[in-house]
Amino acid sequence: MAGTVTMYSTTWCGYCRRLKGQMDREGIAYNEVNIEHDPDSAAFVEKANGGNQTVPTLLIVSPSGTESVMTNPSLAQVKQALAA
Repeated sequence: MAGTVTMYSTTWCGYCRRLKGQMDREGIAYNEVNIEHDPDSAAFVEKANGGNQTVPTLLIVSPSGTESVMTNPSLAQVKQALAA
């Protein structure tokens, strides 16, 4: 079983675009959710970030089932979470 990555983002976020490009180049699949169009996802991001809508926020579930929430992670951090 492969891990899953859900990226909470906005269309205008440069950090989101950078991380998406890096994950695309590495072949890391992800589901993207725009928090500006989904109030539930915006609430999730706020809860994960002390009330702030900070993006990119990623929800990563590793193949072993370990769940991680990361805000503006590096590509190396994403890979590490997927390997856990």
